[in-house]
Amino acid sequence: MTASINDVARAAGVSASTVSRALRGRSGVSDEVRDKITAVAAQLGYTASRSAASLASGRTFTIGVLVPYVGRWFFGTVLDAAEREFSAAGYDVLLYNLGSPEIRKRFFTRLPVRKRVDAVLTLLIPDEEESAALRSLGVPLATTVGGSRPGFTVVGIDDRAGTESAVRHLVNLGHRRIGMISGASGPLHWTTPIDRRNAYLDVLADAGIEHDPALEADGDYTVEGGERAMTELLAVSRPPTAVYAQSDEMAMGALRALRRHRLRVPEDVSVVGFDDHELADVVGLTTVAQPVADQGAEAARLLLRQLDEPGAEPPTEQVQMPIRLVLRETTAPPRPRGPQ
Repeated sequence: MTASINDVARAAGVSASTVSRALRGRSGVSDEVRDKITAVAAQLGYTASRSAASLASGRTFTIGVLVPYVGRWFFGTVLDAAEREFSAAGYDVLLYNLGSPEIRKRFFTRLPVRKRVDAVLTLLIPDEEESAALRSLGVPLATTVGGSRPGFTVVGIDDRAGTESAVRHLVNLGHRRIGMISGASGPLHWTTPIDRRNAYLDVLADAGIEHDPALEADGDYTVEGGERAMTELLAVSRPPTAVYAQSDEMAMGALRALRRHRLRVPEDVSVVGFDDHELADVVGLTTVAQPVADQGAEAARLLLRQLDEPGAEPPTEQVQMPIRLVLRETTAPPRPRGPQ
């Protein structure tokens, strides 16, 4: 007859949940007790199973992850880093791709994660009603997008500071016609485009540069959108001498548009992006580097800590990761060519 987790618990003189934690390498078990449980389990020929561990601990050993676009670089990179942390700790990931308003509404109406996950990592920004629905799950919650909100641990960056460093760099080089490729049509309730646009406007105002609405174009946070937006900016009566793209993917699209228009970078137009995409160095893109993968890994670690230490003090509600301006070959002073 195969030994059960309860058999091991009785033989070792501990609870079944302690056996589960010890054999899964979880915290909260002394080395002495862990060694004893391991020896008893080996003697009885017991092998821990996921279902037995779940029954003993009351956990599912599953983390729910909500994403708006699973196929886009930023979200994919965050997800990959978080999944590695969860997997190393013995947890599975239950992924929900909420890429349309209809799917998103259906998810929050039904809330299919209830009693199926031990924690939730959301890569989309929930509104107040959605936030309340997630808090009703009674599990640890974390996100890598947006600002602080009650009940959530937020791991992110200072979008305003990043944009300010990028646009000031262009101003300091001598540019006065500075365009911006934004992502106005990003995920629902996504505040990043707004924060970055406000910072862009503030830097222009501080530099005494009058804002020209014609120098803004929506790039949809994609390469194709960036190319389309750059083409629009080149068509205005007084095109920009420099462009700030709110993401590297849009910046790469802008570079492609400039190349197709036989314009040189940075001699004719300077371009700066945001992210430090894995291909940014390949194309020599000046950009604001943010630790995308590290944000996913840190959010995962904070969730795991809350699961491992349920009685511990809650982690800081907002963890801000470092950013820095990386200078490469796509920015330079403007060429003298009359009024700018």
